[in-house]
Amino acid sequence: MLPFKAPKTFLTKKLLSQSINTIFPSHYFKIPIKCFHQSKPQNFTRKSRNPNPKSPLSNVIEPQKTYMRNVISNIYNILKYSTWDSAQEELTKLNIKWDSFTVNQILKTHPPMEKAWLFFSWASKLKRFKHDQFTCTTMLDIFGEAGRIESMKYVFKKMQEMGLKIDVVTYTSILNWVSKSGDVDGAVEIWKEMRENRCFPTVVSYTAYLKVLFDNKRVKEGIGVYKEMLESGISPNCHTYTVLMEHLVVSGDITVDALKIFILRLRLVTCFHSMMNNKSAMAKGKYQETLEIFSKMQEAGVQPDKAACNILVERCCKAGETMTMTQILQYMKQNQLVLRYPVYMEALRTLKDAGESDALLRKVNPHIDTESFGDVDALETIADDDLDRGLALILLRKHNLVAVDHLLAGTMDKNILLDSWIVATIIERNCDHQRPDGALLAFEYSMKMGIQLERTSYLALIGMSIRSDTSLKVVDIAEKMTLAGHSLGVYQASLLIYRLGCAKRPTCAVKIFDLLPEAQKCTATYTALVSVYFSAGSPQKALQIYEDMKREGTHPSLGTYNVLLAGLERSGRISEAKTFRKEKKGLLINNHHQNSVPMGEKICNLLFASHLVS
Repeated sequence: MLPFKAPKTFLTKKLLSQSINTIFPSHYFKIPIKCFHQSKPQNFTRKSRNPNPKSPLSNVIEPQKTYMRNVISNIYNILKYSTWDSAQEELTKLNIKWDSFTVNQILKTHPPMEKAWLFFSWASKLKRFKHDQFTCTTMLDIFGEAGRIESMKYVFKKMQEMGLKIDVVTYTSILNWVSKSGDVDGAVEIWKEMRENRCFPTVVSYTAYLKVLFDNKRVKEGIGVYKEMLESGISPNCHTYTVLMEHLVVSGDITVDALKIFILRLRLVTCFHSMMNNKSAMAKGKYQETLEIFSKMQEAGVQPDKAACNILVERCCKAGETMTMTQILQYMKQNQLVLRYPVYMEALRTLKDAGESDALLRKVNPHIDTESFGDVDALETIADDDLDRGLALILLRKHNLVAVDHLLAGTMDKNILLDSWIVATIIERNCDHQRPDGALLAFEYSMKMGIQLERTSYLALIGMSIRSDTSLKVVDIAEKMTLAGHSLGVYQASLLIYRLGCAKRPTCAVKIFDLLPEAQKCTATYTALVSVYFSAGSPQKALQIYEDMKREGTHPSLGTYNVLLAGLERSGRISEAKTFRKEKKGLLINNHHQNSVPMGEKICNLLFASHLVS
């Protein structure tokens, strides 16, 4: 029951509203009359307990959205894996809007160069489509990266003939690829042409041109370009600092006044000091200036990256500047940056020659500290338990795999445990050098010592065993792989079963099939097992496997029917082949959309309906 006061208040407000409407109509105030009383009338009806009643259309399934990234990825796969004739047919059937953005995004996925050019030319013939500066610049980049400079210049000439806008991005790209081809004068001409056409360089353009000049010993020109960059109000970024520092410590022609301008710029000073007449700097002073730049970069909010630190440490090693290198290593330790292995080894030698401690260097680079066993002198400090480990690493670095075999056999007899990554490296090196005996010896060692390897190591062993016709070992490898928690996968399992069938090893193929989890016993693996028995001359057993597949609820695909027809025709069972040919035609007629095909059927079609297995 509602209290008596609530309806009384409501009636009072209602009568007041009517009286106001009578005396002053709402249009008199030019505002709605409800502004006089903000409270809404109370709703006395009982609310439903279900705040979200079901709509009659709630059971209707919404169509699946198609995202542009999936469309781009699909077109990339078409261009990469299909011939141009078939790719052109598939592209024509696509129901998408061919605009500049779409074409440019496809080109940016970097399909094969020939396909990219054919696609570029094909797109230019489409109705209501014209190439713009973005699509042309991307095509130009593809040619430049492939070293096809004349083709790149041809696209650039076409841009000029079409009257397209040529901006600083296009010029910078051309300058970069022309300089990398060795034509420095051509790169300088591109820079001059860009300035003549009033295309104002960006920090990326300046940095690229500075690198071109410094790499080709045109230091004075580079300093002039850098001064011009600062005077135009463009601030250097991290890549600019890296280029400057690299050549600052290498070249002796960099003047002190250029260093002064650089440091003053980092302090964000608007006026520059006048140039000094001193034209050379002592090597030690030059490294001190470099260290000052390194600290000023951080003050300016630009953190030196891994590339900058590696370059500086490498240059310090060549000059024997351990003090500067120590301060850079301190920065790397604080920011969790590491050195590349060659730079690390060079720094290790430099500190050793200078008689200084390498503790900081090892703390900065713990990931390669274990690889210090590569130095023979370091073996003096290794404990006896780690001697075999260090010796194995030295022999691997020297590619002395025969000695590694003898060492592995000795450690197996003595029950000495090596790290799993060392065993994996031994397997990898033996597989790379086509040494199945050495790879299988390492595998036997891992079995005896209970070492579990990575999935890639097991797959490498399986591939080596198939190629070297030692199929009997494949089952053992697959069993250990399964025990280690790794799976073959549908594709690898189907291919492996098929290869064992070609090698007339049906027993091994069945064991591999039995090792698979239930989720991977699909159309592809069943079809591969059917092909095994046809290869072994047992068509009746093959048909039995096919019936087992259907009984398990696994549907055949085009690849399955291809295997059945080929096997039955080879066996002379023509009448049964006719029956399956009719079923195949029915499948082709009732074939549903590709997106709804299960992965097992897709892999089966890829292997057995595309003639990819040979």
